[in-house]
Amino acid sequence: MTRGHRPSPDDLAAFHAAVAGTTPLRHVDRVSFEAPKPRPQPRQRQLDDAAVIGELLSGPLAIDDWLDLGGADSFLRTGLPRTVLRDLRRGRWSIQDHLDLHGMNRQQAHEQVTRFLVESRGAGKRCLRIVHGRGNGSPGRESVLRQLVKGWLSRCQEVVAFCHAPPSDGGDGALWVLLKADSRRC
Repeated sequence: MTRGHRPSPDDLAAFHAAVAGTTPLRHVDRVSFEAPKPRPQPRQRQLDDAAVIGELLSGPLAIDDWLDLGGADSFLRTGLPRTVLRDLRRGRWSIQDHLDLHGMNRQQAHEQVTRFLVESRGAGKRCLRIVHGRGNGSPGRESVLRQLVKGWLSRCQEVVAFCHAPPSDGGDGALWVLLKADSRRC
């Protein structure tokens, strides 16, 4: 049948025979063209996690922590087997996300590291890379952010371990960070 022509009586009879015994659909809202609503976000949990990590990162670092950290190239949370750090150094976990702090001052870097840890943890990411740089652009060519980032990470209870990245992945200018597994996830 072509457009603009009326169906023949035989075509109408065949159509009615084909749909005999069916129930017509209601005309109202048969098809919705609206996108499905997004899943609800646990905002209070995200705010609570951010507050805890922010507290941990900005709290005072004990003298023992500074002595333990010193010029250390790595960190392992007390009570964990050394194999965790060894596996991190060997690249057992793949890097799931990274943050580059180049060009940031202390405050900007602190805010970015805090946000990065909260978001990564919320997304279930465990292995991260934080590029703090080697300090070549800093006065005295000292890497200020290197020591600060290590201090912030060591105070964060969500951080299990960290170590310098291999030369192919930033070397002394980057850290590989391992976060706790989220026991709330399946």
